[in-house]
Amino acid sequence: MNVVIVESPAKAKTINKYLGSDYKVLASYGHVRDLPPKDGSVRPDDDFDMSWEVDAKAARRLSEIAEATKGADRLILATDPDREGEAISWHVLEVLQRKRVLKGANVQRVVFNAITKSAVTEAMANPRDLDMELVEAYLARRALDYLVGFTLSPVLWRKLPGARSAGRVQSVALRIIVDRELEIERFRTQEYWTVEAQVAAGADPFAARLVVHEGKRLTKFDLADEAAAFAARDAVQAATFKVSSVERKPGRRSPPPPFTTSTLQQEASRKLGFNAQRTMMAAQKLYEGIDIGGETVGLITYMRTDGVQTAPEALDEARSVINGLYGKDYVPEKPRLYSTKAKNAQEAHEAIRPTSLARNPGRLRLEGDLGRLYELIWKRMIASQMEAARIEDTIVNLDSADGRTGLRASGRVVTFPGYLAVYEEGRDDPASGEGGDEETGRLPQVAEGAAASVRSVKADQHFTEPPPRYSEASLVKKMEELGIGRPSTYASILERLRDRSYVRMEKQRFIPEDQGRIVSIFLEKFFGKYVEYDFTADLENQLDLVSAGDLDWKVLLRDFWADFNAKIGEMGGLGTREVIDALDETLSPYLFPARPDGSDPRACPRCGDGRLSLKPSRTGAFVGCSNYPECRYTRPFGSPDAEAAQAEGDRELGVDPVTGETVFLKSGRFGPYVQLGEGEKPKRASLPKGWSAPDMDLEKALRLLRLPREVGLHPEDGKPILAGIGRFGPFVLHEGVYANLPNVDEVFEVGVNRAVDLIATKRAGRRGGAEAAALKELGAHPADGQPVRVLSGRYGPYIKHGSTNANVPRGADPLSVTLEQAVALIAEREAKGGGKKAKKPARAKKADGAAKTTAKKAPAKKAPAKKATAKKTAAKKPAATKAAASAGDITDDETPF
Repeated sequence: MNVVIVESPAKAKTINKYLGSDYKVLASYGHVRDLPPKDGSVRPDDDFDMSWEVDAKAARRLSEIAEATKGADRLILATDPDREGEAISWHVLEVLQRKRVLKGANVQRVVFNAITKSAVTEAMANPRDLDMELVEAYLARRALDYLVGFTLSPVLWRKLPGARSAGRVQSVALRIIVDRELEIERFRTQEYWTVEAQVAAGADPFAARLVVHEGKRLTKFDLADEAAAFAARDAVQAATFKVSSVERKPGRRSPPPPFTTSTLQQEASRKLGFNAQRTMMAAQKLYEGIDIGGETVGLITYMRTDGVQTAPEALDEARSVINGLYGKDYVPEKPRLYSTKAKNAQEAHEAIRPTSLARNPGRLRLEGDLGRLYELIWKRMIASQMEAARIEDTIVNLDSADGRTGLRASGRVVTFPGYLAVYEEGRDDPASGEGGDEETGRLPQVAEGAAASVRSVKADQHFTEPPPRYSEASLVKKMEELGIGRPSTYASILERLRDRSYVRMEKQRFIPEDQGRIVSIFLEKFFGKYVEYDFTADLENQLDLVSAGDLDWKVLLRDFWADFNAKIGEMGGLGTREVIDALDETLSPYLFPARPDGSDPRACPRCGDGRLSLKPSRTGAFVGCSNYPECRYTRPFGSPDAEAAQAEGDRELGVDPVTGETVFLKSGRFGPYVQLGEGEKPKRASLPKGWSAPDMDLEKALRLLRLPREVGLHPEDGKPILAGIGRFGPFVLHEGVYANLPNVDEVFEVGVNRAVDLIATKRAGRRGGAEAAALKELGAHPADGQPVRVLSGRYGPYIKHGSTNANVPRGADPLSVTLEQAVALIAEREAKGGGKKAKKPARAKKADGAAKTTAKKAPAKKAPAKKATAKKTAAKKPAATKAAASAGDITDDETPF
């Protein structure tokens, strides 16, 4: 008997069909061991010895594998063909060797780039040994990520209240986002003008730009204001022109290579709107296989690769398909061969391509994300082997009779589409179309020396724009250009930045949150070397040397740890106040920009003689007055220009007709709020999400201040139903049962019937009775037969299987999740202790630095004692052990999902 080990049950099922009854294919469900989330899992003093832990569910699966291996002739490790796959095989082999179940079985490693019958059978015929150089590269990465996260994060917690975590690659990615935001804030808009004329030279009129004025060639900012632009416009109108030259330049555009992991993520973001995680989930499913005519077939090659090369048989098939669909003119004379400069283990893989280009996406009729992504991959591969597009650029120059004024018209036409008939690569930030951009249309035929007449002239005003914020596509591209991390890890890293609330997404762009900005600047100030782009990229290169066998992984770790540990030691002598003062000085240009009137930007706008500075708090930093507590002026962290309501202090909105007290709009450390009167304890209400300070008026303020409002009496017991806004958003409340409302506006409009329905649904779910209707029934779990469903929860859609809940990844369509994807997400969640019986203790949550904890109702009089106990417990816990509260929170987890 031959026992074959793969990662996923979907792969196991498909491969078992290919291999037949002499083989038993079992799934490991991803990684079977991990470093325990506690201090000492990586021990630098013991030459970086590591402790590995098998969780309960993985232990059961390993027992099944061990039982099947007893008496087997061969153990075939067939996990994914990359560093992570090699590591999983190594972990499985280590466990089986410790269990002493191999007993002379021949252990082999096989890899295949596609899950097709031919690829699998060929791999089985060509086994190899385990590649220990790849395993050592994995061990080095895992140790580095652990040591950085578990050593640096406690420093953050002690020195920077409210910070969450740091990571070797995560923190550098955050710096890229923050640096771009700083660049945008430093940007100063500049005005410029362009002049364009409609000109005719014996044929149809065409547009031409002014390029020479008063005998001088114009640069972008020469026409700086309206007066200069109008003078130039008038000069064009008054001049007579002739065509001085006509230039036609033929050119070619070659197609882009087939997809790598990075370029697939970029194009899926640009063209399909997928985030990196959504892209990789769909690609994983296409790789593992789709049922076609009763047979499960892998539709694409392995999706974690830096290589752009393609197998010869795939090139031949591509040329045949192109000839059949588009004709011989679209087939180049010989196949196109691509190469990349990347030097790492993934380079050995093929590019991402369909396993058979004959499977036209139109004929497969795949639905949802799978269909859209497969079509993108198919088109890119087809295009990469097509003839180049032929284009013709035309430039027409027109000069005035006196030579002091010149116009230019440019156009571009495609004379042969070539690969553009199938595919055109997207751009992250296309040109805005301002004057001066080249036309893309054809110009009319004009003769050199022909007279030209001006039909009309216009002058247009423009303003320079700051560089755009990063989208997922442009950030992935930037990280790859800098050599930061590896494309296979980008999805999890970007998701972690969002989960830590270091960044947020607006219009598909990354914007750093205040806490993210502070953490980034703290790391740059005190650990600058370790968030430098060049240093991180060089570390990646050293890891590649390990995978190539050119560098000992222990030498790499020793060199890194010696400097890093010394730097951590230096921070021990710095107090929190010293850190905050240093950040205050560094952030001064941002927090306290110079005022137009020359007055002191740090002067307190309330008391006048106090001085503003950065202040720490458990929920994040804010700006406060030095005269506290006599002066309680505060404002949120950030530039004063960012808070419209805070520019010059408080604003009166009017007088409450009921109480006769003045209603104020103010801004505090947690953002803008409204306040009734100026008493010792005035009533206040924060502005809910989506409400802006500049739009606030008396009516809106009074509506907020009168919350919670009584909706009416419950028909069953006659007790009041209240509507209000809490820390988790708008709600209705009856007898201790809270039910969420979908938006803030409904707080002021919800009626009794609607409120009763919401509360009844929530109460039924709390009793364990009626559960929220499933968004999608996925079927039975292959391991135990229990149902797997997609449900809608308080924090978004999630997958439920027994006592385990796994979040649907952000950006993924919950209705497109398949059973196989759900099983993988559930397994990943269980591996991290995601079952209901594996909840994290309260003090661990506190150590995580989380701003929000699970809310549980408790008697008010007992709350202080409970809080004190938690605080006391946390204080006794060593810093490194605090860090160990959650390994996933503070390391760059590179485990593929």
